[in-house]
Amino acid sequence: MPAEQDLRSGSFPAALRAAIAARGLGLERLRERLRQRGVSVSMATLSYWQSGRCRPERRESLLALRHLEEVLEVPEGALAALLGPARPRGHWRYVSSGLPAIGALWPDPASVEDALDGIDTSWDERLTRISQHDRVWVGPEGGALSCLSRQVLRAEADGPDRWVVIMHTDEPGYPVPLVRPVRNCALGRVGEDRDAGLVVAELLFDRPLARGETLITEHELVNIPPGPVDGNYERKFRLPVREFVLEVTFDPAHPPGFCEQYTRDDRDIEDSRPATLDAGCSVHGVALNFGPGCYGFRWGWPA
Repeated sequence: MPAEQDLRSGSFPAALRAAIAARGLGLERLRERLRQRGVSVSMATLSYWQSGRCRPERRESLLALRHLEEVLEVPEGALAALLGPARPRGHWRYVSSGLPAIGALWPDPASVEDALDGIDTSWDERLTRISQHDRVWVGPEGGALSCLSRQVLRAEADGPDRWVVIMHTDEPGYPVPLVRPVRNCALGRVGEDRDAGLVVAELLFDRPLARGETLITEHELVNIPPGPVDGNYERKFRLPVREFVLEVTFDPAHPPGFCEQYTRDDRDIEDSRPATLDAGCSVHGVALNFGPGCYGFRWGWPA
């Protein structure tokens, strides 16, 4: 059990870190203990909780916290008592249309809101996601080196002239990736928050689209080698996508020890299954009519 002062420090992240250290459990083992109890929490979420970048507030997250207290063998309610009142950010979770807001699926919506300051997102809801294809390359040291994204969009009104990219890394302080337009777009305004691991960027179309018009764009996200060792890649869909294809390719000389595909809906409920690498040391997944929610792969190597 962590020292009593840790549980009375008034800091939820500090107390959680102390409790995890006292039990000697890594985040992967901690997540597995929770899964055995029927509770699904991602390693990224656990990392955010202990770093203070976000905290459990949703009903499902608070239920997971009760199980977490039991796994960590701290007194019932000791960690929950340090949370205090919920932060007033409901206006960011949903827009007037009733759809999830742009930051709703991110661990800390307020950080996304800050990073988007000055970025025009007004056309986002007027673009139907027909198809999205992400190809991710992971280097020999386990870091994501680059991601090439291709999307097919359809305008539901006259006027859409840009696509907004939001990229996040779980490794705070690591340089954010370079956003490189590849096809049918040009780079507009860019916003960065290195402490939060966020970069947002406008990809400007050659011209505004007419209603019913479709467009294929491609862009690439490039990290400084060896790349942030996030251990996962996921695409967040605030609006549904008809088809999403995700490929992750690893260095053949350094394949991961485990890999799984997962989805997480807008209620933070996760489902996962093991993924098997093919002959090219790659995995891929296909989702149809998916969203709102997150779709991704996570991987790791033996300690």
